[in-house]
Amino acid sequence: MQTTQLHQRSRDDSERTGSDSLALAAGAAVAVGGAGAALALSEADSALRAPFTLFFLLGAPAAALAMALRRLDPLSRTVIAVIGAMAVDLLVAEVMIAAHIWSARGGVVAVGVLSLALLLATLAPALSSESRKRQDR
Repeated sequence: MQTTQLHQRSRDDSERTGSDSLALAAGAAVAVGGAGAALALSEADSALRAPFTLFFLLGAPAAALAMALRRLDPLSRTVIAVIGAMAVDLLVAEVMIAAHIWSARGGVVAVGVLSLALLLATLAPALSSESRKRQDR
């Protein structure tokens, strides 16, 4: 009986460690993406501006799309989210160039706004159902 409890406890500890490291990686990704957006919008002269901005331009729409595709298996969700993020970036660039309003800052803002809108549209049903549950209590 004692060994079974030890095995269960070690398995619980390893699951907690895995989720902690996943949360840490997600936090680091948000920080890098936010820094990339801030560097692009402020037009700061930094060697990290280009890679961090690229990370934001791919990461923000990919994260929003991945949230919208929660029911898919992880590999499919990742592939579709990354391809969708590239499609969002290309679509924003095409529209801005066709409208003769292209700027790097404008592109970053447009991608950020589209990503935020998709994320909010994905989270809105869940948030409204939670508020209904609280009201029913």
